[in-house]
Parts: sequence; structure tokens; C-alpha cells
Amino acid sequence: MTPLRRRMIQDMELHGLSKTTQHTYVSVVKNFAEHFGRSPARIGQEDIRRFFIHLTKVRRLARSTVRVYLFAIKFLYRRTLQRQWPVLQLIRVRNVRKFPVVLSHGEVCDLLRKLRRPEARMSATLMYCCGLRVSEATKLQALDIDSRRMVVCVRNGKGAKDRNVPLPRRVLQQLRQYWRQHRPGHWLFPSKTGKTPISASVVRQAIKAAALQAGIVKNVSCHTLRHSYATHLLEKRVDLRIIQGMLGHRSPRSTVIYTHLTQGTIKVVHDAVNDLTRDF
Repeated sequence: MTPLRRRMIQDMELHGLSKTTQHTYVSVVKNFAEHFGRSPARIGQEDIRRFFIHLTKVRRLARSTVRVYLFAIKFLYRRTLQRQWPVLQLIRVRNVRKFPVVLSHGEVCDLLRKLRRPEARMSATLMYCCGLRVSEATKLQALDIDSRRMVVCVRNGKGAKDRNVPLPRRVLQQLRQYWRQHRPGHWLFPSKTGKTPISASVVRQAIKAAALQAGIVKNVSCHTLRHSYATHLLEKRVDLRIIQGMLGHRSPRSTVIYTHLTQGTIKVVHDAVNDLTRDF
């Protein structure tokens, strides 16, 4: 490990960045350095400018990917190398917000039934029934299931925050049945070796395959189950601020997008538009 990489990792730890973010930033900076064939400490402002033109015009990377590159390189130069260069202020990547994919309740049930591997099926069930991220669901331990209070304890979620989310009775019954049949060890949903939790990528692949088998044509991902959880709660008239807490969102702006996706909202708009056009 080079002294610069070691220093950047230390700076990221001091700044409170998660291990996942640290790994991503290190990978980005490695690719950045390999592109030029020299240490980032010897790369100048014009090089950075040309690099981002290359990412957007030649490689045509997605905006979200370019944003990750920008955040990582900004951290390196501003925090670790202490270079407040104008080019880092110049580069902007607009964050395009799209409506998330949401499944109907029936589609969710069809999807879960098609998941064959028990660990993948139960972790996906908790993503939908408790609104968990895939990283939160896969890393659960038995002690995180509080059957007396009927909650799932999410530890060290995004932003290093803990939270409790309601656990449905039916899901607790499924978890108990799963426990009796498979007797997992430290991790509630272990990998095949049992030494680590099931990989998030394994669950993602299983969900993609299950959606295909269920005949669901929407672009389904792990996060689709979390989006569906939030939208279906809103349709049941659960307060938006409560849903914000269940999802672990810092800002209500992250949660309010679901109000545009509920059947109730769509019906109100349909009624209004039909009324406006009744004389056409």
C-alpha cells in the first residue's frame, strides 16, 4: 500500500465515511491513477478536467457513476492532498431523480414465491415487510429479531444509524420456521460457508431471476422491495414522517417522492383530469 493511499484511508476514517464508501473511493482513485500511469500527487488540474471529459464523452458513464468519481477525487485532493483547485469547483454532475420502480402487492407475492434459496427468500421478505436495504437485511443476526417487542433492530444502517422497524407477526412465524429448518449460526442469513453473511450480489441475482420467472417485466432490484414497502404503507394512510423513520431517511425529501406513486394519489389526479376533460 502506498503512503498516499494509506493517508487517504486514514482521512476517510477520521471523516466518518463507511467502509463501503472507503472501498469505493479507493477503487476510483486507483482507476484514476492507472488512467494516467502515475501517482495522483503528480496529476494536475488540466489532467482532471480531461479525465472527466473522457468519462462523459468517451466512456459515456452513467451520471451516478461519474458522481462517485467526482466525490472520490474531490476527497483525495481537497482533504488528503489539501489542494483547493478551481477545477474541482467547476465540475458538476446533475443528479437526475427518477421515480422508483414499485410492484403491486400481488407482484411482490409472486416474486417472493419464486425465490428458491431460503436465505435469499427470507432476506427479500424482510426488505419488503420491514423496508430494509439489502445491506441491512443480509447482515442481520438472530439477536436483531426482538420477538417480544415485535421489531427488527437495524444496527449501523446508512449514516451509521440504528433504528427499530415493526416486525409483522406472519414474518416472525416464517423466521421461526426458517430457524427450525436451517439452524443458522452467527448470521441469520449465512453464505454457504457459514462464516459470512449471504452476499448482497447473490440476493440481487436471485431477485432478478425470480422476477423473470414470475413474468414481471418491470426492472426489479432489491431496492424495488423497499420502494414498494414505502408506497404500500402510504396507500394504507401511514403518516409520511413515520415512514421516513422506518426507512431511516435523514430528510423528508427522500420520502416524499412516494406520494406520487400511490394509487390514491393517482386516482385523485385521474378524477380531476376526467372532470376537466368531460366536455372535450
